[in-house]
Amino acid sequence: MPDQNPHFVHEIRVTWGDCDPAKIAYTARLPWFALDAINAWWEEHLGGDGWFQMELDRDVGTPFVHMSLDFMSPVTPRHRLKCQVDPVKLGETSIAFRVIARQNGIECFVGKFVCVFTVASEFRKRKAPVEIVEIVTPLLVDAESA
Repeated sequence: MPDQNPHFVHEIRVTWGDCDPAKIAYTARLPWFALDAINAWWEEHLGGDGWFQMELDRDVGTPFVHMSLDFMSPVTPRHRLKCQVDPVKLGETSIAFRVIARQNGIECFVGKFVCVFTVASEFRKRKAPVEIVEIVTPLLVDAESA
């Protein structure tokens, strides 16, 4: 079982190809970075199961119903992007994550991401699976905490 520290951090190498002529990461790459970090969170806490395996092996889908980002500082290739992923809410049929992305200790963006649980093969909403509830519940953090 992984360390029960709720502040999981996924490190991303931002490259020249991620950037625009202004020498900062393309805006569209930032949600991608956050989603990559959330997928890594699932892999870490489900013992290797990321979204792909959740869909195929567990028949559990988690399509997004909400995404929002607030920008504080540009993302560049100069430093690794460290994305802190925290589950902040677990509803009966949904889960919300907060992602705080930092480079060199500076907050670059904060995002909120909400998924609904589905029976993947039927694309039908369902309650959160018991094994996921058991994993997520002790890891929930206050959305206002860093």
